[in-house]
Amino acid sequence: MRTVLIIDDHAGVGEALSLLLSLHDIEALYAASPAEGLALLAQRRVDLVIQDMNFSADTTSGEEGRELFQQLRERHPDLPIILLTAWTQLEQAVALVKAGAADYLAKPWDDAKLLATVENLLELAENGRALRESRQEQRQRRDELHRRYRLDGLVVESPALLRCLELACQVARSAAPVLVTGPNGSGKERVAAIVHANSAVADGPFVAINCGALPGDLIEAELFGAESGAFTGAARAREGRFEAADGGTLFLDEIGNLPLAGQVKLLRVLETGRFERLGSSRSRQTTVRVISATNSDLRAMVRAGTFREDLYYRLNVIEVALPGLAERVPDILPLAEHFLAGRASLSDSAREALMAHPWPGNVRELKNAIERAALLAPGRVIGEQDLALPTASPLASRNLDEPSREAVVAALESASGVISRAAQSLGLSRQALYRRMERYGLDAG
Repeated sequence: MRTVLIIDDHAGVGEALSLLLSLHDIEALYAASPAEGLALLAQRRVDLVIQDMNFSADTTSGEEGRELFQQLRERHPDLPIILLTAWTQLEQAVALVKAGAADYLAKPWDDAKLLATVENLLELAENGRALRESRQEQRQRRDELHRRYRLDGLVVESPALLRCLELACQVARSAAPVLVTGPNGSGKERVAAIVHANSAVADGPFVAINCGALPGDLIEAELFGAESGAFTGAARAREGRFEAADGGTLFLDEIGNLPLAGQVKLLRVLETGRFERLGSSRSRQTTVRVISATNSDLRAMVRAGTFREDLYYRLNVIEVALPGLAERVPDILPLAEHFLAGRASLSDSAREALMAHPWPGNVRELKNAIERAALLAPGRVIGEQDLALPTASPLASRNLDEPSREAVVAALESASGVISRAAQSLGLSRQALYRRMERYGLDAG
């Protein structure tokens, strides 16, 4: 049950507030002095405090209330506090609100206003506590991931990337083929390397080939090798990537660009582990963990007849869907600092620009922007102008129904941080607003 502590030397005030709150399913605790209130807080969990500003007879300065507020804030920094004040202490109350008090109400109070304030603050405290617990759980999961697996220095702060890496590490020890999907520049090869580094063949080679970077008539020779004279220019025999990766991992990037003829031969190797070099009839045996990656919609390609369905299911035993940087907003600044490596520092305006940019080129685009800025501003503070980020049309980068980070910040400020009010002004549910706050790296307090 939600619990409110009332600290006031007038028993009548405590009785009236307790009755009002109890009628709305809120448990009320009463303390007649600051010492009694602090003692209760040490014994009970309390969600909100309503405190008077004076506790001694003939005292109207508000100094006692200020001292109590400071003690509460020191011992319970996240506890919301409402100040009850007479007009003589109004200036003091306003100063304490600026110092972190949740709100102040003048005596005699308005029941409806007091209840609305209490309900909003209790809701904010509950959701904020849930968000802090979620973040703490995420930190523990991330630390556990770093402890148990080799992540090769990969920066991970966002829940989206954390879930992706947990799956990748979970399946790494099996021999099952893994398909890494995601947009260009999102780090698919890094994820493939992490799967290899934590696999049973981690001591073997990690061989990568970009299927989209080779002419169709050379892919077969690249994958399976060729004998001398097998084609024009083949002056000597050469081994293919499957031979080179024997006992390790073969990473097939941009697998969607593999022509149908190559798909047939790749399927046979995946099924039997056997292949022939181009120009040879002798079968060779290989044991290779295959990880493939694509930014294409392979299901659509299967329906269109440009990608074999049997090969798709053979490659996609486990799919690791890597999100783009726009879905990993908490990773942006840590990645930027990682790429800077202490060569310069980021100004507040640069940080805001990095967070606001849609990053269509994903992590690769961010790295290039940081490298360019570090060259232009070596050893000094990087400003927004040093990043030289392209100006994107809001319509091109964001759904019209999706509030921007700036809109969310403005709504929270206008609502004094009360989530329900901010969500209502944005036309969102509380849960939807919390998801966007997490995406934009905003703290609920």
